[in-house]
Amino acid sequence: MRTISITAKKVLVAVCASAFVLVTLGVLLHFIGFRIAIEMSPSLARSMGGVTTEAEQQKVEAVYRERLDNLRQTMNATVQEIRQLETLKNKFMEVATPVNLRDKYNKKDDARGGPWVAPRVQHTPSHDLNDDFTSALDDFKQTQIAVKNLTQNWSTQLSWLHALPTGVPMGKDYRVTSGFGIRNDPFTGQLAMHEGLDFVAEVGSPIVATAAGTVTRSGWDGSYGNVVEISHIEGFTTRYAHLSKRMVEVGQKVQRGETIAQLGSTGRSTGPHLHYEVMRNDRVLNPTQMLTQTTASAQ
Repeated sequence: MRTISITAKKVLVAVCASAFVLVTLGVLLHFIGFRIAIEMSPSLARSMGGVTTEAEQQKVEAVYRERLDNLRQTMNATVQEIRQLETLKNKFMEVATPVNLRDKYNKKDDARGGPWVAPRVQHTPSHDLNDDFTSALDDFKQTQIAVKNLTQNWSTQLSWLHALPTGVPMGKDYRVTSGFGIRNDPFTGQLAMHEGLDFVAEVGSPIVATAAGTVTRSGWDGSYGNVVEISHIEGFTTRYAHLSKRMVEVGQKVQRGETIAQLGSTGRSTGPHLHYEVMRNDRVLNPTQMLTQTTASAQ
């Protein structure tokens, strides 16, 4: 006969061993079951544990990569459109810049480093979808920064052009009766230098500033009659003479296109007209050199 002694310690050890075996068996069955479910019934595996097969995961990633590629292509197309817009802007600036400032405008571009170059937007093959999304996000940020800088650049250039006396001091109803240069003086008949343009229109027609600036003279002159002078950027000054009425005072700030006076025939004048002059650093310029090609053609 064999005697078996059952003690509390042995019972506890047996229970622990049984529990360990059962837990290990359960874990094995769990993974084996999921493996079988993934292979045999992916939908069942998703419903039980939210897992997918490698093929399904690749399929999902393929869909996201296709969307990501489409997004990159859209951004590439946008970048190309921005480049075309910049080309058109440069052509506009070239046409709109007065002839005697064309070289200065080109130097401004050179000083700024040339035309805008869009950021690189290329697809780099990667096995990690997160890396692709991170790369695409960086490309978007670079594009946004470039577009912002480009917008500021355009605004600066257009503001510079708008601040130059390139406008016409009259409305639409006018005629130019005397140009810049040597002519027969209307009073003496002798040859004399005419240092401006004469715009003929009805008495009281509005006279406007050809660019933003500060009024430096508003008074009476024996030759010019009622005269207004405005100081602009880069040493430019414009003069408006033979006015019937002055509507601005010295020190007043005016904007491009703002009415500053009314046309008349005061001073040394044979009839109602505006005598318009442009000077730069006290040197008289031909006003037609400050007019854009389109404006000059319209006249």
